[in-house]
Amino acid sequence: MYDRCISRGLNAGMNAVLYGNGVVITQSPDTVTIMYEMIHDTRVIPLDGRPHLADGMTQYNGNSRGHFEGDTLVVETTGFTDKISVNGAAPNSKNMRTTERIRRVDSDMIEYRITVNDPATYTAPFTVRTMWTTQPNFTVYEYSCHEGNYAVSGGLAGERAFEREVAEAKAKGLPIPRRASMVEIYSAPAEGAAVFDVGKGE
Repeated sequence: MYDRCISRGLNAGMNAVLYGNGVVITQSPDTVTIMYEMIHDTRVIPLDGRPHLADGMTQYNGNSRGHFEGDTLVVETTGFTDKISVNGAAPNSKNMRTTERIRRVDSDMIEYRITVNDPATYTAPFTVRTMWTTQPNFTVYEYSCHEGNYAVSGGLAGERAFEREVAEAKAKGLPIPRRASMVEIYSAPAEGAAVFDVGKGE
């Protein structure tokens, strides 16, 4: 979904990435709208107490309903598809539920927390906290994702190369090459890279 510029998933959109980290929040009396610069996702969150969509109706970022608890906007989301990921790696299940808490700390800072509850994917609920800060003269630009985006053509070229390797191996009577998994590809550190164990606080 990311390569095709559809969505990065709900939590990935709310947290920092390499570039395009602008978040624009607008509010009307009955709605909050959150727009992310990266992949141009826009979430429209009703505040009028309406129920969630009917069971079986799914969306990439689920369907969100918000309310205020004091100075904190609480957003509860259900109705996710199982075709995207909340963290950019493991796809979530359709039964995932998230609770977000968005609170202005001061005039220049907003605290964002999301609690993810998806027993089919994770062993326990977990919470991620991010701080959003304003930047002087910051501008959110259009995210023209497919202009010069070679991810899809690169992925397809890799598949054709693998198919040629398989055909050559079969023709020579050799074992069919094993395809590396995405975990193997992305978890192996580059040569000379520093490795940090975040679990040990290093």
